[in-house]
Amino acid sequence: MNSKQQLIDYWQKDKIITDKNLLKAFAIVDREKFILPEYLEEAYDDNPLPILGGQTISQPTTVMMMIQALELKKKDKILEIGAGSGYNAAIMSKLCKKIYSVEIVEELADFARKNLKNAGIKNVEVISGDGSLGYEKFAPYDKCMITAACPEIPETIIAQMKINGIILAPVGVTGAGYQELIKAKKTRKGLESESLGEFSFVPMKGKYGF
Repeated sequence: MNSKQQLIDYWQKDKIITDKNLLKAFAIVDREKFILPEYLEEAYDDNPLPILGGQTISQPTTVMMMIQALELKKKDKILEIGAGSGYNAAIMSKLCKKIYSVEIVEELADFARKNLKNAGIKNVEVISGDGSLGYEKFAPYDKCMITAACPEIPETIIAQMKINGIILAPVGVTGAGYQELIKAKKTRKGLESESLGEFSFVPMKGKYGF
């Protein structure tokens, strides 16, 4: 069983996570509050863990790499697609102003709400609905994190982003087992995209999912 500090030491030693504010956020948020009781001893192992609805909580290194790539700022309004257990949003909540997290699996949305409340986090709102449609009500957003694999970044979400907004999304055919993690910046001419490497995510559900 790893400890929280062992993960922080590993990320710093290998220069995987260099954002000191992000490391502080990880230190503050207890991952054990966002997993199922039977996996408590594995809370800080660098592995994904099963949660409800056949979904998973991503491994800590993946979570941290994705959040770091979003370049969060204190005034940012974030759209998250796929609340999961609420853990991603919990860490991001320490680095930005407000997060709207859309979750299609109702029992997961309830799980995330309960976990966030238990952790005392008040700037995250979990919405039950089809995340592939985004969340028009509070658009435009500064940043968007998509936590499930999508065939392509949905146009509905692109439309809800500010100019120079950043979208992070695992894109690709899930049958291959891996997706390209795409970091895309919205410009007036379209998206400027780069690949951050191959990762494995559960498939996105909903209108523009798999």
